[in-house]
Amino acid sequence: MNIQDIIRKKKHGEKLSRMEIEYFTEGFTRDEIPDYQISALLMAIWFSGMDEEETRNLTESFVNSGDVVDLSSIPGIKVDKHSTGGVGDKVSLIVIPVVASLGIPVAKLSGRGLGHTGGTIDKLEAIPGFSCDLSLEKFKESVRLIGAAIASQTGNLTPADKKFYALRDVTETVDSIPLIASSVMGKKIASGSDAIVLDVKTGEGAFMKTDEDAALLAEEMVKTGNSMGRRTVAVLTDMNEPLGRNIGNSLEIEEAVKVLKGDRIPGLWDVSLTVASLMVILGGLADNLKEAGKLVEESIDTGKAINKFREIIKNQGGDERVTDDPSIMGEALYKDTLYSEKSGYITAIKAMEIGMAAVHIGAGREKKGDNLDYTAGIELIKTVGEKVQAGESLAVLKHNRKDIAESLQDVLSAYVIEDNPPDKKDYIHRIIGL
Repeated sequence: MNIQDIIRKKKHGEKLSRMEIEYFTEGFTRDEIPDYQISALLMAIWFSGMDEEETRNLTESFVNSGDVVDLSSIPGIKVDKHSTGGVGDKVSLIVIPVVASLGIPVAKLSGRGLGHTGGTIDKLEAIPGFSCDLSLEKFKESVRLIGAAIASQTGNLTPADKKFYALRDVTETVDSIPLIASSVMGKKIASGSDAIVLDVKTGEGAFMKTDEDAALLAEEMVKTGNSMGRRTVAVLTDMNEPLGRNIGNSLEIEEAVKVLKGDRIPGLWDVSLTVASLMVILGGLADNLKEAGKLVEESIDTGKAINKFREIIKNQGGDERVTDDPSIMGEALYKDTLYSEKSGYITAIKAMEIGMAAVHIGAGREKKGDNLDYTAGIELIKTVGEKVQAGESLAVLKHNRKDIAESLQDVLSAYVIEDNPPDKKDYIHRIIGL
């Protein structure tokens, strides 16, 4: 078999066989095929695409390239979830304790932030003492004993995907639907759960800007998951504005706790309720969204959800007191308040601009000394649909830098204020595969 022949076939839009896909995946992972040839192949895939069978075979080759977590010894249907990433997306922090509190095991291997999007691991590490670096044995034991664990992806989980993604990142081939689908589903399937809920973001602050592209990606991932023996459902959710009011690691922990204690924050609550309900359905506790939603709300209203979050934090070495006193996570040195320049209704908040402003003031993965800057972030005082008067507070930027004038202007530019109120927001666009 010859890599040039494979590149030539895909360049002309021909279908690659399972053996050809395994050949180039294994060859690149073992450094037997140079990156310049794989770069050419990736670009050919970007232009020509892959059909359903090719995508499944590529996914399977990623899974087989490294370790596969075996959760079969843990009773029950293990349910996982994945988000394609967004601004202020702390849904995992909410739905995992909710679902686990209902007796459905959740084994979650998560990643760090990427670009303007935050990572679940970064957020959890804002909690003093919390460790996401669990051994496989500790990870499985935690799921067995308390029903949930949230850990960093192991070094040998889908190593092929890690190499391919690094190359995609520098060759402008990240935004290929079959490549995204195989990358995401490879990690999810290797993580060992029986069922998967996919939260596919769509809009200004998402990687998929339109519902059409988001639906194509969701359908591809659902088909791939189901064809590989994992019941998979996707929900398309809105990411035209930040999810919730807080953006930044410790600030998002604080807001997730508010929801777990019963605060129905618009947008964040809608998405969390739907994702958790889908996980409950796949976990076998309900037949439809209405039944599942009642169980989710009951978990929160009775305190079971927040107690489970405390249990998860304690089990992974963290200080569970953060659920009552967020100041334990520390506070930023500076707070700059942004004031509205005119009166009216907030009709939009551009998620991408808010996300990049948060990165520029030090939120996300940017280092502060030897540690991540967990305390930096943005709190939105006013959000979409609310009325604001000229001179009234719009947002607070919390940071550890002296000069953030440019970021303040970026956040101000992200706010769209008009004379008339916006139409009612629909945060859930579509469910695929239920």
